Amino acid sequence: MTPLARLADSMIRMYQDRVSPRKGWSCAYRVAHGGPSCSASVRETVARRGVLGGAVPTALRFVACYQAAQLLATTDVRGVCCCGPIPIPFRF
Repeated sequence: MTPLARLADSMIRMYQDRVSPRKGWSCAYRVAHGGPSCSASVRETVARRGVLGGAVPTALRFVACYQAAQLLATTDVRGVCCCGPIPIPFRF
């Protein structure tokens, strides 16, 4: 991995460890479609393609997540985020 990719990876890992569990909800894409969260997907993309090579797939994933959030907003989805030791209820 390039130094820039390592920096991006460490920043995403810090987000996953410290911010994501405290925000109170899971990634809309993950809730709507299953699979990895956006941060996990972007982290994998950066590891495989680097920061510049992963820019377009990352942008596409965020657009898909935004569309999933819009879909969930119309369906009144409720659930529990399992992103940590304590289940956190969420609502879109």
